[in-house]
Amino acid sequence: MKKTFSPVSASLVLTALVFFTVLGITPTSVEANDITIKGSTTVLPIAQITAETFMDQNPTVNISVQGGGSGVGIASLIDKTTDIADSSRKIKSQEVEKAKAAGVNVNEIIVAMDGIAVIIHPTNKIAALTRGQLKDIYTGKISNWSELGGSDAKIVVISRDTSSGTFESFFELALDKEKVRADALTTASNQAVAQIVAQTPGSIGYVGFGYLSSRVKDIPVDGITCTKPTIVSGAYPLSRPLYMYTDGSPAGVVKKYLDFVLSAEGQKLVEGEGFVGLN
Repeated sequence: MKKTFSPVSASLVLTALVFFTVLGITPTSVEANDITIKGSTTVLPIAQITAETFMDQNPTVNISVQGGGSGVGIASLIDKTTDIADSSRKIKSQEVEKAKAAGVNVNEIIVAMDGIAVIIHPTNKIAALTRGQLKDIYTGKISNWSELGGSDAKIVVISRDTSSGTFESFFELALDKEKVRADALTTASNQAVAQIVAQTPGSIGYVGFGYLSSRVKDIPVDGITCTKPTIVSGAYPLSRPLYMYTDGSPAGVVKKYLDFVLSAEGQKLVEGEGFVGLN
């Protein structure tokens, strides 16, 4: 059926066009300074601090930052409901294919480096773990700290949900893609993992390097502590890059923002949040 505009509709459109013309702007430019960022809770602090600083320097720009997990961010990019997808793991091949089918040309930008730190309660006497021991804990082969030379106490295993990029990285780097034990407590964010471990004697969890604090005890893996130098060198076995994804090469205000994130000033903010900058 052929669509037609009523005189009233046409009048409203004309009035709107005149209004924008008088102001010296076009309807498309009204939203051109809005940026939406969704995804990884690990990358979330980077997105928040850089967005706040960028908006301070560019008062006409409005940036909305949301978490939800790397999978959520990438799905939103594919659905075209976000300008930038934050991810703490590399996009999967099946996600790239899904994006292509939706007309989305995935563009990858590494914005920082990170390490997945293994944390336990501060009262725990365990001083270090190997990747093999870590894997045995998370897959259910080891369930008591006494099996590792610690006190006779049940190991309370804290993990991330499957939409998390941190989970995906840990699943690959630490568990060799073996299934996490059924009794593991699943949480939705790095902050939640850190909080539970800090409050639960006998617990173990894993968080992004930026979420370490004195409230938890981070332990070496394969004899190597999670620090900025070991992350940069790749010596720490659970090191990984952090990403922001866009649909095609960024342009306009999105490019301007991402250029800021990668600039010396932006990377200084990244370092200030406890991550490892690229500069």
